Amino acid sequence: MTDKNAINIYRNKALVNFEGKDFLGQIGVDSRIFNALNGGGISVGVISQQAIENGISVLVDEDDAQDAVDVLKKEFEKEKAEGHVSNIYSIENLSVIGFVSDNYNKILSELQRNKIFPLLLSQIASAGRVNIVVTGNQTEITKNIIETEIYGKPKTVHLALIGHGNVGGTLVEQILDSAYDILNRKRVDLKIVAIANSRKVAFNKAGFGSDWRQKIKYSQTESSVQSLVDFVNEHHLENLVMVDNTASKDFVKSYPVFVENGFDVVGSNKIYNTLPISEYRNFRKLLEKNKKKYLYETNVGAGLPLIDTIKLLHLSGENITRIKGVFSGTLSYVFNNFSLRNDKFSTIINEALEKGFTEPDPREDLSGNDVARKLLILARELDLINEFDDINIQNLVPETLLSVSKEEFLSRLEELNDEYQSIKENQQPDHVLRYVGDLHGDLQKEKGELDVKLISVPANSALGQLKGSDSIFEIYTESYGENPIVIMGAGAGAKVTARGVFGDILRLSETK
Repeated sequence: MTDKNAINIYRNKALVNFEGKDFLGQIGVDSRIFNALNGGGISVGVISQQAIENGISVLVDEDDAQDAVDVLKKEFEKEKAEGHVSNIYSIENLSVIGFVSDNYNKILSELQRNKIFPLLLSQIASAGRVNIVVTGNQTEITKNIIETEIYGKPKTVHLALIGHGNVGGTLVEQILDSAYDILNRKRVDLKIVAIANSRKVAFNKAGFGSDWRQKIKYSQTESSVQSLVDFVNEHHLENLVMVDNTASKDFVKSYPVFVENGFDVVGSNKIYNTLPISEYRNFRKLLEKNKKKYLYETNVGAGLPLIDTIKLLHLSGENITRIKGVFSGTLSYVFNNFSLRNDKFSTIINEALEKGFTEPDPREDLSGNDVARKLLILARELDLINEFDDINIQNLVPETLLSVSKEEFLSRLEELNDEYQSIKENQQPDHVLRYVGDLHGDLQKEKGELDVKLISVPANSALGQLKGSDSIFEIYTESYGENPIVIMGAGAGAKVTARGVFGDILRLSETK
């Protein structure tokens, strides 16, 4: 006896489809189809009105598909000649999946999120019985999704990680260390099935383990977006998340391809959110169309809950009037230490470089572009249409050192000492230096004013009391008046950033 709660799968099925005009809705057509097929010795599973207008689908065994088409073409020969029937054809290699559920709409939504659109469905409302028809290569992924929703089976989330340097490599280790606990506590099975950089990619359908570095080292597969898409399609993987831990300007151009192929996106890469506003908005429309999400909490403030806070304030109707703060953990470390110590500016820069706080070329940080990108991202969270060129940026690198090689720049770092020592000594008493981003002006208009610059602040102020490599963000709102909401904490470092990316992955996993 069949368990009423079982998921039943019937493979090797085919749909014979009618396409025609008004007569298909007439009384007696279904009977003619049934009788013709029955007379030809062909068993009929379902006769159903299709979602498309003036269409009928008939479910038969795959072995009978061509005979069914021939029989029906003969039966409706007159109607075809008169133009009432435009086409009769079969779609083969299909499966019927039957199950009982009181929440079919949730299952259908999950299937659609994974790019699965049943070719046919029938429901017996009183019994909660549902039959859906999917292509043969979607059978397993469909079964997995249904089992997760009906039986509470652990949800498998398949991760493709792009970039395995400081942040990416740390993230892999964090996921592997926490996977067992997350499976037990949250019923989410995180599987890293692809790890790539700009040169090569390694795949593992079962999920990478502690030997992942070796697998990548000996991989012979050239890295490409298409190879990754082909891999997940070939293995019919559900709940896909692409995680971008690169700083690549080229790779972000592939985000739409991932979304169109069923991936949600998580990224510490800031580039996409600072592209021209037209591309920025088009991507949001694409996400909405494909029912996908893009999470990027670490774009500003590493692991601090900054973007979420601003989103919630803005969506609740709170009028944010200004956002100001130290956005760069790197420059926070540099000026926190330079302000308090007697060491030369070049010494502090070299120290930050050795600790891994700066980019390999410190000019990436000293240029102010990183802070500017973060400021622009926050501006766009408020629906402002500012572009990168709108930002007033104070570059901390002398013009004479802008175009030289990285090696030459590092060898000439001492040329910065006199200028910054002078700036430090010419402050008011009890003041310190801070490199800040400032979004201000009338933020109810289309554009705000964005400034990135080195300023002197009282040592006892919130900005002045910053320590180490911490970041601080002051959010001024109409309701709070002169008293800002202050978010402060670690703003740099691979562990902090990776943990923030991990948090985004978990948030996606719980809502998928």
